[in-house]
Amino acid sequence: MVSPPLEDFLQGVDIHAAAAALHANSDIARRVSISQSLAPGRASRPRSNVASHISPSPWRPHVLASDRLILMLQSLDSNTRSNYGSGLLRFTQFCDRLSIPESARMPASAELLALFASNHAGQLSDKTLNNWLAGLHFWHIVNGAPWNGDDMLRHVRRGFAKLVPPSSKRAKRPPVTLDALCILHDHLNLSNTFDAAVWAIAAIAFWSCCRLGELLIPSVQTFDPSKHVSRSVLPISVSTLENGTQHSFFHIPWSKTTLSLGADISITARDHRTCPLTALLNHCAGNSGLPSHVPLFAFRTSSGWLPMTRAWFLQKCNLTWVSVGFPDMPGHAFRIGGATELLLQGVPPDVVATQGRWKSQAFLEYWRQINSILPLFISSSADSARFLTLDTVMDNFARRTNLRTITSRA
Repeated sequence: MVSPPLEDFLQGVDIHAAAAALHANSDIARRVSISQSLAPGRASRPRSNVASHISPSPWRPHVLASDRLILMLQSLDSNTRSNYGSGLLRFTQFCDRLSIPESARMPASAELLALFASNHAGQLSDKTLNNWLAGLHFWHIVNGAPWNGDDMLRHVRRGFAKLVPPSSKRAKRPPVTLDALCILHDHLNLSNTFDAAVWAIAAIAFWSCCRLGELLIPSVQTFDPSKHVSRSVLPISVSTLENGTQHSFFHIPWSKTTLSLGADISITARDHRTCPLTALLNHCAGNSGLPSHVPLFAFRTSSGWLPMTRAWFLQKCNLTWVSVGFPDMPGHAFRIGGATELLLQGVPPDVVATQGRWKSQAFLEYWRQINSILPLFISSSADSARFLTLDTVMDNFARRTNLRTITSRA
């Protein structure tokens, strides 16, 4: 299958010579089909990095590691693409050092993959290794090559995890609890436009089990209407169920799992001061009149408006929590905290999975993460007895959905 020139989707990168060499030799080139071009990111001056050097090869154009995955790039966000590119880079460096011929690298044998993984044992975290191997696996998929990451690699990964150096281990941090959410609410001035935006994001991220990337932008200059939700979803329509419960939703244009199909963020009112629907309506009222093309959680300033960024949001939350003795918490703590609280309140796992837009198997994998931090979740206002039933509930969910049991823990 013949592809367009590489520069069609690596715009702004000078790879004409490499592309010509790639397509001149059909015996060694793997031809790929690119459905559309990939818009380049912000131009930056490349830095010389000896640790990132690899030997020249007609198999690989001389581009950044994050741009080496030359098919299905549209299916990866920038962070994932960078992580995957790092895996491909390190694997290439490893093979170069051992003079592994190109033909033996694709597909990589089970022995080569196991050797690559074990070579870094005791040096890296298992999360880093998993990201690297995921990038290699993706690169095999790109090239239509079989992936030999079977039993041998699985055993190596288990051994690798046991040898992770202390310097690469992070202390487990608790998720956002309902107590923490209440403290945040009580310390914010909801008549302030910035605080109103912060509170709306916090309440929705928690109760709707959102990734912060679904609600926020990384920085002031990175808003992309094809990736980030804007005020074009306003006004919010509120419906009422027969039992009097109010609910609403808004559509996000992009999500980690559905990509450009986006997703609907479901918001259900709660008879509690942390109600996410009340928080959203308060933000919309306090920050009314802003253009429809700006981010949904933009806020008014004395000179106009500013988009709420992930850094500003987390800084405000963590300053509040640290001031009352709570630890600072990462952005992912909202999603995992909301899912845990819903389960503790007796919401069926099927409903929680739907709320967080998880597939059944993915939700079971997510539950393993939740279960590992449950002791950190218990607070003075939480009934610890509720935790005792959760394993049973989730095991029943696994059996009901014909998925593998989750009772055994590694």
